[in-house]
Amino acid sequence: MKAMTISEYGENATFESREVAKPTLRNGQVLVKIFASSINTVDTMIRNMGKDLPFSPINPAILGMDVAGTIEKVGEGVTEFSAGDEVYGCVGGLVDLQGTLADYVAADSKLIALKPKNLTMKEAAALPLVGITAYEGLIRSNIKSSQKVLVHGGTGGVGHVAVQLAKHFGADVYSTCGGENQMEIIKKFGAEPINYKTEQVQNYVNKHTNGVGFDIVYDSVGGENLLKSFEATALNGQVATTVSLCNIDLSTAHFKGLSLHVVFMLIPMIHNFKREQHGKILSSITKIVEAGNLKPLLDEHQFTLDNVGEAYTRLESKKAIGKVVVEN
Repeated sequence: MKAMTISEYGENATFESREVAKPTLRNGQVLVKIFASSINTVDTMIRNMGKDLPFSPINPAILGMDVAGTIEKVGEGVTEFSAGDEVYGCVGGLVDLQGTLADYVAADSKLIALKPKNLTMKEAAALPLVGITAYEGLIRSNIKSSQKVLVHGGTGGVGHVAVQLAKHFGADVYSTCGGENQMEIIKKFGAEPINYKTEQVQNYVNKHTNGVGFDIVYDSVGGENLLKSFEATALNGQVATTVSLCNIDLSTAHFKGLSLHVVFMLIPMIHNFKREQHGKILSSITKIVEAGNLKPLLDEHQFTLDNVGEAYTRLESKKAIGKVVVEN
């Protein structure tokens, strides 16, 4: 089969098309013919940092985590899927798990679910990693109907899903973004946009919560923005973040009695720990999508396996709005 591989990490990392052996199935796996994959920030981190990350695969490596495709064959022990099923999931590109920038992948059946019928393969490929991440953060924050939820970065990968899921769960949703185009996208999701470039935290806390603060703040920006999240959260409130690789002062979180939830959705894949939870979350997301309450936001640029390096560059440029997807 065709696969895009890299032989070294770092600034010299380039993708090369190679013919490699089609994967053979182990117990509990399914063979998926890949139609599309998507690029996530962690994918670019692996390509650039490589050996500095404990979960990077050994070179020559096939990267790529998300996948949407059709099951061609099921392995022993698989009873919930059949050949011909259209599925999606976050299945590879880490440690010893083959990535999805290829024609086929042998995927752990616990990590996948049936693709939403009302999404194309391209749209479905955009959802697994960010969908699981957004869902986990909101559930761990014990989201309830009528709560006020603030999502930082509401047009980004995780952020745009978190906004829509929070609306699905019945919350009153607000989201930071920059520029008129992004604000219009947030409005289409049914949330209230906040221009972080022109509005200070205290101003929008006073405006939207009467100074009380938001019940839940989902921070997909991270770094020093976490300090803004702590400032914006109500007493005894919940903060979920996907980006906490930083040194930061927790004093505000302490004195407000905040709960901080760090979401690192790769744990089941890296450690083979409760992988079935990812399949269950994706099954829930499928229902939410088919009910019309979640639609992936795709970046306007088109990419295929042959120019996957450009897809990585697009995401790293910070200019992409929504998910960067690669089609086979």
